[in-house]
Amino acid sequence: MSQLNCELLDLRALLAVAEGKSFLRAAEQLNLSQPALSRRVQKLEAMVGTPLLERTTRSVRLTPAGQEIVPLLRRLLEEVDHSLLGMMALGERRAGRLTVASIPSATVRFLPDVLEQFGQEYRNVRVRVLDLSATECAEAVRTGEAEFAITLPVLSDADLSFEPLTDDPYGLVCRRDDPLAAMPAPGWADLAGMRLVTVHMGSGNRTALDAGLARAGIELRWFYEVTRLTSALALVQAGLGPSVLPRLACEGPEARDLVWRPLAGAEVVRTIGVLRRASATLSPTATRLMALLAAAWGR
Repeated sequence: MSQLNCELLDLRALLAVAEGKSFLRAAEQLNLSQPALSRRVQKLEAMVGTPLLERTTRSVRLTPAGQEIVPLLRRLLEEVDHSLLGMMALGERRAGRLTVASIPSATVRFLPDVLEQFGQEYRNVRVRVLDLSATECAEAVRTGEAEFAITLPVLSDADLSFEPLTDDPYGLVCRRDDPLAAMPAPGWADLAGMRLVTVHMGSGNRTALDAGLARAGIELRWFYEVTRLTSALALVQAGLGPSVLPRLACEGPEARDLVWRPLAGAEVVRTIGVLRRASATLSPTATRLMALLAAAWGR
C-alpha cells in the first residue's frame, strides 16, 4: 500500500477549486499564487494516481474520480476543523492569560467573588487585573492592553463600546464623630458652606458628579481636591472635612472607619459598566468573565 503524503492545504486546495470552479478564485480564497495552487492539486493527483480535475481554457470541472473523492474530503475537513475548534476551546480552559482593567471600587466590591467562580471553571487561566482610574481604563482598552474594563462611560468614542451594568449613587462620607453622621436624614442643603473634599476635575468620578449636580441644580463648595478616591477618603478620615463619593468607593477597607449616607433632595449617580473595543471579538474566557460579572451585578 502506498504511503499517504499530503498536507491539509493540498486537500483544501482541491476542494476550493472544485467548489469555485476556478483556480483564480481558489487561489485568492487560500491566499496562494496560482502556480502554488496548481502544484498542490498536482501533488494530490500524483498521490491518488489519477486526474481529479479537467482543465479547459474556460472552465474547471471534476473528473469521475474527483466527483468520488471530493465529498469524502469535504467530510474529512469538516471533522478536522471541528476537532481543532474543540481542542482550542479546551486549551482556553486549561491555560492562558486574561487581562482586564477595573476602577478600584469595582475591583473591591465585585471582582473577588467573581474571580473565585471563574477560577473554578478556568483553573489554569491566569487573570491580570489592572487597577486603574476611569481614564486609564479607557486607554488600556483602546490600546488592547486589556480586553475589557469595568469602569465609567467615556465621552463619544466610535472605537469603544459601553454596556451599563448598574448605577452607583453618590452620598455623604464623613467620620463617625461628625455631626452629619448623627442626622436622621442628611440632605444636600446640609453641605452648603462646608469645606468639602473632592477628586480632581479630570477624573471620571468628578465628571459624573458635576454633571449630576448640574442637572439637580445643586452647588457645593469644594475646598480640598485630590487625584484618587482613596486619597479623598484619607483626608476625610483625617478630619479635614466630609466628602461626596460613590457608595461602592466606600465599601473597601480604606473606608471602614467612615460613614456613607444617602443625601435627601436629589439622586446623583454614576453608571458603571463594561467598556470594550467596538470592533474586537472577545476571547471565550473574557466573554465568560463578563457574563459572571453581569450576573453578580444582577444579584
